Amino acid sequence: MGLKQVRAHFISTREVAIKAFATMLVVALGTVSVQARYPDASTVRSNHAVVMVSSLPVQGQEVMSRIRQGGPFRHDKDGSVFGNRERLLPGEKRGYYREYTVSTPGVRHRGARRIVCGGLKPRVPEACYYTEDHYSSFRLIVQ
Repeated sequence: MGLKQVRAHFISTREVAIKAFATMLVVALGTVSVQARYPDASTVRSNHAVVMVSSLPVQGQEVMSRIRQGGPFRHDKDGSVFGNRERLLPGEKRGYYREYTVSTPGVRHRGARRIVCGGLKPRVPEACYYTEDHYSSFRLIVQ
């Protein structure tokens, strides 16, 4: 091989390596940016215990039905914005989550049980969570 051929081969190999590295970098950065904006639903589910709608207390099932109907609700605060101050639910902009009271038999006040739903359309929530300990823990509600 002559000197010109060695140089041409070296430059060609170097260009291929640079292009391959650049492609890998673009793919990696693109994947990271997509994951940052759109969290994987399986990640959200794996961070929370799950409860079936049919396993909720009867009062919780009734609240889920009322949420889909747009009301009426028993308590004035039902449908109000839930601030997620405890940061136990996935991070979203203020106003994304709304809370609803799940009545506790034998209790005259609102009690500790709530359903918190998130989404832009309250009647069609993207995800709902149940807490029976006043926001200390949440379980993702699934069909």
